[in-house]
Amino acid sequence: MALTIKPVRSKSEMDMFARLPWKIYKGNKCWVPLLIKDFKDSLNREKNGALKKIEFDLFLAFLDNEPAGRIFVGIDNVLNQKKNAKMAHFSLFECIENYEVAKLLLDTSVNWLKERDIDIIRGPVSPTGTDDDEYKGLLINCFDKPPALMNSYNPPYYKEFLERYGFKKDYDLFAYFLDPSVLFAKDPSKAIEFAQKKYNFRVENIDLNNLEREIRDLKHVLDLAVPEEWADLVPPSIEDVREMAKKLVPLADPDLIAIARSGDEAIGFVIALPDYNQVLARLNGRLTPLAALKFLWYKRKIDSARVFVLFVVPDFRKKGVSYAIMHHIFKKGVKKGYKYGEGSTIGETNYSMRNDIESFGGKHYKTYRVFSMKIGE
Repeated sequence: MALTIKPVRSKSEMDMFARLPWKIYKGNKCWVPLLIKDFKDSLNREKNGALKKIEFDLFLAFLDNEPAGRIFVGIDNVLNQKKNAKMAHFSLFECIENYEVAKLLLDTSVNWLKERDIDIIRGPVSPTGTDDDEYKGLLINCFDKPPALMNSYNPPYYKEFLERYGFKKDYDLFAYFLDPSVLFAKDPSKAIEFAQKKYNFRVENIDLNNLEREIRDLKHVLDLAVPEEWADLVPPSIEDVREMAKKLVPLADPDLIAIARSGDEAIGFVIALPDYNQVLARLNGRLTPLAALKFLWYKRKIDSARVFVLFVVPDFRKKGVSYAIMHHIFKKGVKKGYKYGEGSTIGETNYSMRNDIESFGGKHYKTYRVFSMKIGE
């Protein structure tokens, strides 16, 4: 058994890095392959502006000259400066069921970080860092259901490999199943109308024709709503929000994105997207002419959505704002034919958001775990 590892530098190595999951998940009907071109573009600083703040490297492990594992390791220097910390993260971890391959990937990553004087590593999270909600956390249960859009899926043995290496739980993130037959079982319309009059706020759909204003309003809410005590999260810059919008707008259904305002001030927002994983599952990673036709056909048949984020500024919490904006997109979604949804991913200690979504009727059904390990211990 010959084990080797190398940094990804050539186009052929990047191709092997991108295609490895097909080997890991062969025959697994729950795994959803990403579009290979989009995946590669997401790791290109010239095409993904959010990566410009990240110092990173990619490593590919080989067993008997065949690709057997991969990992992304990165440092968000902007986050470290704001938090006065020496943190790093890992992402895109995939490995055959062989612990020695996983150990080689993690050893290589840790050594890379030691050279850069890093104290702690967290993951798996998005390549763009811990403050991104994309592919955040390792799935630790519910392996018989496919992931919603931009959520993780992995084999059960990944948890064992990480813990065996020395990683410990940092925090868990929850996904909630949203069943329209259960959500808002008691019509809250009158209570919402009362709250809107009492606290002087309204709820509107996002205006994609006035995107720059909407971006600045989202930024305003995030600046006030992101808790300072979150160790690995800070409010995004305006450039970060623009990058997020650039990525999400092509997928957006304006009826599923709502902003609450009091006068001219944005005080909260919710972003939900149609679950395009229902389409990606049918394309096998390629957007050929035939696959493009499939995409257009199955796009019309998407019947679920993922609620990504819900933020309300502190002065308007516990005043019915979160209830109002969730009910707003719920009504719009049901009218358009969405049959169910997922609210994810919500931190286990975010009791306010958990209480809100559970009061709406959401049911916790998946758990994602972010692990951490101190470097040098």
